[in-house]
Amino acid sequence: MAMTGLSRSAMPEPELALCKASDVPEDGGLRLELSAQVAVAVFRAGGAYFVVDDKCTHGNASLADGEVVGEDIACPYHFGTFSLRTGEPTGSPCTVPLRTYPATVRDGVIYIVDLSV
Repeated sequence: MAMTGLSRSAMPEPELALCKASDVPEDGGLRLELSAQVAVAVFRAGGAYFVVDDKCTHGNASLADGEVVGEDIACPYHFGTFSLRTGEPTGSPCTVPLRTYPATVRDGVIYIVDLSV
């Protein structure tokens, strides 16, 4: 049977509400556990919101505890840096990119695409 109406690609992506935007400190991070295996860090830098995997790809550090420098996050253990916008390493010893999650702010709440669906 042929599918009518919206195609799968035209359907809106399901979203996951993370937190209130006001919960995220300016130039700081907030750690949120999405599941037993996945934690993300939400950052506010320069008036924009960014969501990345919380665990540093270089070591077992929570990036939510790191220092925001412009649009980069510095790992609290080894001080390597990543771009909050792209996840790419911007300073050694980090070499493996972080996973990023495009964030949307609506009615004061930060959302990402729900990857569990």
